[in-house]
Amino acid sequence: MKKIMIMMAIIAIATTKITFAQSKTDAAFNQLLSAYYDVKNALATDKKDLATEKVKVLSAKVEAIPHKDLPAAQHMLWMGQAKVIKAKAAELAAGKDIKAQRKSFEGISYAMIKTLKGLKFNSQTVYVQHCPMAKASWLNEKENIENPYYGSMMFDCGDVSETIKSN
Repeated sequence: MKKIMIMMAIIAIATTKITFAQSKTDAAFNQLLSAYYDVKNALATDKKDLATEKVKVLSAKVEAIPHKDLPAAQHMLWMGQAKVIKAKAAELAAGKDIKAQRKSFEGISYAMIKTLKGLKFNSQTVYVQHCPMAKASWLNEKENIENPYYGSMMFDCGDVSETIKSN
């Protein structure tokens, strides 16, 4: 009986530790997603300087992800996408004009979409939206289209191509 109680205690502690690590990782990924939305919103409203400022926050959120707690396959996915996000974020920050920034944002968006689909960490519904004119997709926290690739020129150009429910 004593052995069973000890085993149950060990299992309970291990499960709690895994759950806590997962919730901490999910929280960090949701902060990254929020930082991504800030960059998207700056580009959608034609605010080049704000996009530069917000992408620096995004880069810091990438660095803050406690990725070592992820299962092996998810860890490999994250390491590959984190590299893309950081490189494209650096490009966006150095962008001389908003058109160049938007091109860099496209790379960030595809890496974020792949990460979100692979890790399923979102605590809110996320909308994958697509602009046929830009031939590019992005993530949005709202169902209404807010096009970061054309901004005020075609703010509502695009459609929702996929809805990712919260986990």
